[in-house]
Amino acid sequence: MAEKDNSILDRLGVDIGLKASHSRTISHEDIALFAELSGDFNPIHLDEDYAKKTPFGGRIAHGVISLGLLSAAMAKLPGVPIFLSQSVRFLKPVRIGDTITATAEVIATRKDKGIVTLKNTCTNQNGEIVIEGEANCRLYEPPA
Repeated sequence: MAEKDNSILDRLGVDIGLKASHSRTISHEDIALFAELSGDFNPIHLDEDYAKKTPFGGRIAHGVISLGLLSAAMAKLPGVPIFLSQSVRFLKPVRIGDTITATAEVIATRKDKGIVTLKNTCTNQNGEIVIEGEANCRLYEPPA
């Protein structure tokens, strides 16, 4: 009987402090592929001459690329993680050649629902935080 009383988070070994990460070095090809996929052809991402005239002084990656890395980090959580919500602040631009490490850390749990609140951060190769925010994710049992 006690086995049934365990929450899914207990069964999956998920508690406050658990972290999952994913890293990637951003390339020109990543930006071009994302522009094709999303339809976002803003020249700040694709045209160096144009981007040099902006306050950023050169091309920057789409912010949503880094959010995708956070999604990849959350996908590494135990069980079947389903993304419920996200709040985010973009703090610094990401450029071609930057290595971004996305980390999702469990900061709160709702064991009755299998929901975790995650502190999400993306840092560059210099340890600078480029994105920070919070997400909610529901964890389900993996299929048998």
